[in-house]
Amino acid sequence: MANRSRSRPGSRSSERSSSQSTGIDTGSSPPSDSTVGSSSPIFEVLVVFGLVFIVQGLTAVVGAMAGLFILAPPLAENPWTIVTSVYAHDGIWHLLSNSLALLVFGWPVARATTRGRFHAFVLVTGSIAGISQVLLTDFAATAPFLAGTPVAVLGASGAVFALLGYLLTSNRLSAGFASIIDVPQWVTIFVFVGLALTVTLVTAAPGVALIAHFTGFLLGLLAGRTRVLHVNSESSASRSVV
Repeated sequence: MANRSRSRPGSRSSERSSSQSTGIDTGSSPPSDSTVGSSSPIFEVLVVFGLVFIVQGLTAVVGAMAGLFILAPPLAENPWTIVTSVYAHDGIWHLLSNSLALLVFGWPVARATTRGRFHAFVLVTGSIAGISQVLLTDFAATAPFLAGTPVAVLGASGAVFALLGYLLTSNRLSAGFASIIDVPQWVTIFVFVGLALTVTLVTAAPGVALIAHFTGFLLGLLAGRTRVLHVNSESSASRSVV
């Protein structure tokens, strides 16, 4: 799940890394595409991971992989990579680590929301994490008072870290704590930023896209606090939360 980062030119930063109340389906009928409790989004994302990895290998033979799957500055040059880079990986171990993290952190989130919301969450948080890594490192490289090198990124770690953050702030224990203790909003944000920094530094390693990790995790914490994936429906009425 570590985000690997390599400086440009010719290098890339692969996002090797990565809720609202976790729901458990107690109903007797199987959930439909729009109901809460389906674990199928996890398997759908894993299938996309695998298919994209195969296409990466094929396009690498003709030298087209970078332009199709690696998010790099300027963003307007290959804008589709904002999406495709989220599902691409820099090698088999990168793919396996992100897939395992997706299963661990994504399963409870998928069980508590709808298929569409889960896919949107993965795509949006992963894209924003990648964009933040590219833009901030590009800014650091061009600013006269900073030292840095532009990097390119690919990987689902930003989304995986967002799923982890979502789990931490949307579970029943966190929600109960927040309902009992009246904490000012600025304190909450300060704590979330500190927690995101801590988790980011813990996962730090050579070549890791730390900005993408930090951004994804912080987005997940905020999303879980506001329960953006929460679904009020008859199908979720009989669910218990973890």
